[in-house]
Amino acid sequence: MSVTRPIRVFQVATGNVGTEMIKRIGTHPDLELIGLHCYTPEKVGRDAGEIAGIDPIGVTATGSVDDIIAAKPDVLTFHGVFPDEDLYVKVLEAGIDIVTTADWITGWHRDANHPHPSGKPVSRVLAEACERGASTFYGTGMNPGLNQILGVVCSADVAEIENVTTIESVDVSCHHSKETWIEVGYGLPVDDPSIPSKLEKYTRVFADSVLMMADCFGLQLDEVKFSYELGACTKDVDLGWYQMPKGSLGGNYIKYQGMVDGAPLVETHLEWQMTPHTDPRWDIKGCYITQIKGDPCIYNKHMIFPRPGVDLSNPDNFASIGMTVTGLPALNAIRSVVDAPPGLLTSADLPLRGFAGRFKT
Repeated sequence: MSVTRPIRVFQVATGNVGTEMIKRIGTHPDLELIGLHCYTPEKVGRDAGEIAGIDPIGVTATGSVDDIIAAKPDVLTFHGVFPDEDLYVKVLEAGIDIVTTADWITGWHRDANHPHPSGKPVSRVLAEACERGASTFYGTGMNPGLNQILGVVCSADVAEIENVTTIESVDVSCHHSKETWIEVGYGLPVDDPSIPSKLEKYTRVFADSVLMMADCFGLQLDEVKFSYELGACTKDVDLGWYQMPKGSLGGNYIKYQGMVDGAPLVETHLEWQMTPHTDPRWDIKGCYITQIKGDPCIYNKHMIFPRPGVDLSNPDNFASIGMTVTGLPALNAIRSVVDAPPGLLTSADLPLRGFAGRFKT
């Protein structure tokens, strides 16, 4: 369906990204927030604006999937850390499109690493729900997501490609999600044998992003290879909200490499730093990078700055930028998703306008 009026959005979750998106939807010319679904009982019944730390907006948080379906939104935006596949199925079957920033780019990762109780691959479960409801499902984000889209776009003027690598080189100390960093092992002794599997489990969705790029390039990969380097804290580090003793994990360099005949052709790297006081340490550039070896070679930086006047000494303002660039690729794609045919979409399926931002009106 083609919608020319504001698209009616029902949002799920109010964590770091979700809270920021409540604010951003309010200024997005294409979108109207009509509902909010929360998993925390204490948030149910409160105004969405109050939950997000702004003035009330007249949208009351609920905790029932039935409330989502009864509201008949055009699209549901899901910003939880981890997917809720039971909710997805019910909403898709009701004919409501879904755009999510939770652990989904192509579906390979969910199929390979998260068995569904039905015994079917998760992507098959969601595809069948889309078919029953004539609805559409799309997953994106900044990284994985927009970073790999930039990797593909940067190759448009390359005649002969040898390798494409996208890199996230960032200080992650502004991402105040203790549960996330506990999950991946930050703060554990760097020689703890559980750390590599923790890091891989949490970042496996980046294999999706390599597969998405390979699809765009017409490559059939033999495998997506995972490798890592770990940085040990050289002193005790206290960030206020997180503590890392000397000798514990405080940084990492992860590679996901799409291999063909033993050679890495398409890659995405994660250069993360919670503190600069690690050994080894990496030259954090605070940006997203595309490197292409070929004829010609390409080096492209995607650098993100606050608008003038934003006080970056306030850590909340710094964190807000990260949450904005994570959630906006989803919000700005909504109109293209709503206009798309039913089924599972990847970024390879969206038109160029699906990646366009919006001018202030």
